[in-house]
Amino acid sequence: MIEPTAAELENLSAAARKLWELDENRLKPGTDYAINVQDGKRHWERQDAAREKLFKGVKRDTWTKPTFVIFYNLLDNYERETGQVETETAQERKEINDFLTACMNTKVMQYCHKYCAARGVAPEGVADFKKALYQMWFSYYRRDGQNDSCGFEHVFVGESKGDSITGFHNWIQFFIEEGRGNVDYLGYVKPKQGRDDTDNEDRLISVAFSWKGEEKNVSTFFVGTSPEFELALYTMCFLVNSDEIKTFLEIGPYDINIVCYRIHSKYGDKVATAYPDLLGEDPSNELASLTV
Repeated sequence: MIEPTAAELENLSAAARKLWELDENRLKPGTDYAINVQDGKRHWERQDAAREKLFKGVKRDTWTKPTFVIFYNLLDNYERETGQVETETAQERKEINDFLTACMNTKVMQYCHKYCAARGVAPEGVADFKKALYQMWFSYYRRDGQNDSCGFEHVFVGESKGDSITGFHNWIQFFIEEGRGNVDYLGYVKPKQGRDDTDNEDRLISVAFSWKGEEKNVSTFFVGTSPEFELALYTMCFLVNSDEIKTFLEIGPYDINIVCYRIHSKYGDKVATAYPDLLGEDPSNELASLTV
């Protein structure tokens, strides 16, 4: 099942659909978790369209899944404000290695590796591929200060820049921070045009929220997907479609663009941001001046 077919190698959208099928750790809405989307608003509107939290709950045994547990351990490793230098302790480096190892033990990341290697954009050896993932996602670069950011922090954890939030495209981080009282859900964001059929069964939503008092007027993320699925999907788009900012995919029930921005380094490109785009989001608040 993890060997890419000829049709998948020719079509990244077909490969993304295979990733979706392989995500064995994905949670089921209404069974493993429940959300309450409440009311929606346009991305420019500033009213609070939700009196209650987005997440009603997540099944407790979710946190026994290896990648979920180790992913949780990574979330407190970063300084929230851009411009503050990041440092990596031996324990934090171990947590990253453990996370990448756990991900590589799943079908979605094994498929991602085989796919990227077959397309000639990743090394064939597992150890070398893990090094490439570390370089892409976890090696530091300058956003507002020397070594103050990395791709994983920006995409999966989120950052504060001035009085606004950038990145923050992961449902687990949202759930945890909302449960701690740090996130105030302000409602889902309605599409610019077309039918608005957002509901509590959605697996991909755009939301407005504040995080410790600083707002983000739109952020889109998958709901219930595993950490390894998101890492694999963004990695494939980043490596395979390196000449494009947006990669159009038909994945699960959704037609979406995966947006990837990169910064170049002599040791290998690094992720500046990566996220699913339902609304044609303006990435300007995602990115600062990025140099290595």
